[in-house]
Amino acid sequence: MEKRKKEEPTVAPGMDDYEQLKKDATEEDIKKGDSTTVTRLSLDEVDPS
Repeated sequence: MEKRKKEEPTVAPGMDDYEQLKKDATEEDIKKGDSTTVTRLSLDEVDPS
């Protein structure tokens, strides 16, 4: 079994994160395997006082 190096998620510098990450992959991208699942975490901070 081939060992895979763990890669950290990255975003290209200057990329408009929100706009680019919310776009759906095209059928062609999915067929070529050129897509990935994106999970967004949003912290909703509430002042406890």
